[in-house]
Amino acid sequence: MSNGFTFDVMDVACISYKDTGFFSSTVTDYLDNLPELRQFYNHRPTLDGFASFLQHKKVIADRELLADILDDQYQLIDKYARIWDPGFSIPQPVKQNIESLRLPNTYTITTGHQLNIFAGPLYFIYKIVTAIKLARQLKERFPDKNFVPVYWMASEDHDFAEISYTTIGGKKVHWWLEASGATGRIHPETMRQALNQYKGVLGMEHYGPELAAIVETAYTQFDRLADATRYMVNALFGRYGLVIVDADNQRLKQQFAPIITQDIIEQNSFKNISVTNEKLSGLGVHIQVNPREINFFYMKGNSRERLVFEDNSYKVLNTEFSFTETELRQEITAHPERFSPNVVMRPLYQECILPNVAYIGGGAEVVYWLELKSTFEHYKVDFPVLILRNSGLVIRKETASKIKKMDLIAADLFKPTDTLKNSWIKRHSTHTLNLQDEWHHLQAAFERIKWRAAKIDPTLAPATEAVQARLKKAMANLEKKLIKAEKRNYQTRLEQIDQIKNELFPKESLQERNENFGLLYVRWGQSFIDELIRNFEPLDFKFSVLTEN
Repeated sequence: MSNGFTFDVMDVACISYKDTGFFSSTVTDYLDNLPELRQFYNHRPTLDGFASFLQHKKVIADRELLADILDDQYQLIDKYARIWDPGFSIPQPVKQNIESLRLPNTYTITTGHQLNIFAGPLYFIYKIVTAIKLARQLKERFPDKNFVPVYWMASEDHDFAEISYTTIGGKKVHWWLEASGATGRIHPETMRQALNQYKGVLGMEHYGPELAAIVETAYTQFDRLADATRYMVNALFGRYGLVIVDADNQRLKQQFAPIITQDIIEQNSFKNISVTNEKLSGLGVHIQVNPREINFFYMKGNSRERLVFEDNSYKVLNTEFSFTETELRQEITAHPERFSPNVVMRPLYQECILPNVAYIGGGAEVVYWLELKSTFEHYKVDFPVLILRNSGLVIRKETASKIKKMDLIAADLFKPTDTLKNSWIKRHSTHTLNLQDEWHHLQAAFERIKWRAAKIDPTLAPATEAVQARLKKAMANLEKKLIKAEKRNYQTRLEQIDQIKNELFPKESLQERNENFGLLYVRWGQSFIDELIRNFEPLDFKFSVLTEN
């Protein structure tokens, strides 16, 4: 399709995560290689770190089984898709990557996320782009090895409220449904209202019809949300070789069954992570996830409920299911697919069934992975390299023009609105709005007054200092009034700052945490993803400000 905007390049400006003010100190400390955090991971997120890891990486995954299951999962997509499009086929790069997983020199670069409708906020896209770009860079650095980007669908997650909406063009599109159990098993048949709303925002211009066709097919031709999500993500990223894994699978769970049994009965993850969390708390780290004594759910039908140990038996909350230890062991052996790891055990499951060397996550994910290393060590599973996903701010040409006219730079945009306005006024006003020179003169006068007062009576010095403090406060208030008065003179210009900030930082948060990718795709089509891949640098750990040329 050629009726959209086109561009050869996007301009990129990079600033440190610390300077954005939107990332926790733990994340920036990890990126800065703070010595106190080194005990909570094994290898640095650098090319040298990967080189060290690859020298002794021990793959415990069953490669043949993994590739066979992925073939089966993609054949299901192929089968459904061919009903409405006889010419449909799984992209060749995906097929090649699945086959390469059978080889001993192939490794995965994994990111994971919930099954947000319409891909949720932009960072869903950014996670996957980071995985694709990192896989390419590692192939360049280690040409004798293969690296496959993987999107792990959180198809067993049960928090439907978190995935049931997205915001596009500032409008919230909501899938109204009372749902329970694993979200990947939900039938999308009740999505019609949300689907129509989303397509309505996309419109009919540029690449709108193309994206509308993708989401229409995804959410109407498949009877599981996991399969619908696989279709949509494959339509966007299949050409880059992204492999999508749905681990809600009986044969994959069989591989993990020994650890499921051991951890439920011995509560090893609870013990290990609790000790780690005490250490992290002592370093001032905000704990993201607290383990439970049993970190598995029991899934049957549309139900996914916590497993607990009470009255000397294993019970499934809100159900009649109950097991003795012997019965529990038998159930795990016969039906491992019914046991679903929670947030602290899912990473271990992932590393057991994939030949993985890196996990890519957001700031909160990186922090909670730091809690998990001791559990990996207990089960003798390699701990992957932790990569903070790329973050970006996308600026359209029209907005970039406003920013240029306002004489602002990328770093300015991340300042709080009032701070930005005040600094802009001070920079552009023809009047002197600070009273620093005057205050220096008054300070000198007060030093003389204090000296004279002390000669008369030494006890008068504190009184003089109190008067000085009151005057300093009065001067600061007067300076604020001067700036406020000058703001009125520049009201129109300052309103432009409000417009820029509201567009780029909706709800005073990052664009990527609020806005869906849809309208950016409408504007640029697949070129948008191409530009993200070209500009993101996974191992540089800088925030990318991407401006349309």
